[in-house]
Amino acid sequence: MTAVREHPLAADPADRTAPQTHTCRGRDLTGLLPRIARGDERAFGTLYEEVAGPVLGLARHVLRDRAQAEEVAQEVLLEVWRTAARYRPERGEVLTWVLTITHRRAVDRVRSAQAAADRDRRVAAASHTPPFDEVAEAVERRIDRDRVRRCLGALTELQRQALALAYYGGYSQSQIAAILGAPLGTVKTRMRDGLIRMRDGLALHE
Repeated sequence: MTAVREHPLAADPADRTAPQTHTCRGRDLTGLLPRIARGDERAFGTLYEEVAGPVLGLARHVLRDRAQAEEVAQEVLLEVWRTAARYRPERGEVLTWVLTITHRRAVDRVRSAQAAADRDRRVAAASHTPPFDEVAEAVERRIDRDRVRRCLGALTELQRQALALAYYGGYSQSQIAAILGAPLGTVKTRMRDGLIRMRDGLALHE
């Protein structure tokens, strides 16, 4: 089939002032369909010259892609050739019928492309498996956190507070003493005792 050429009527597919009649440039399109249904290639060539431009214009309007629009236009014109016998004048004008087919096929192409993209994203997401080392490290960190949490639970309140302020808050022993309102010597002793208990507790859970 000859490559589709854009018709002046296709310059603005949304232009509602474009003629939508049984004729294009004075030619009667209605009479062409029965001849095309009988396999008349000359009749199809005449119809092709009249509707190819509007078909391509509408396809480009929907798809926003020249190459895909040309593919759709070829598909539409081939469908017109094959299904010309189905056209019924009482249901609408020839150009309207052809453009309805065009719009349907263009929208189907958009939906198909979107569905394929969504499917690829789902497959990519489902097939992503973290490397073994990442999983192992995550599990190890979780175990370590659980062990530390259990050991902290065995400390006195002062020991827990002092160690938390030191290792999570970054405070010095003097600052911790001021925050807790406890003598510096007491804080040092509690922190030392707490660390010993933590070390022993972690050793038991290894």
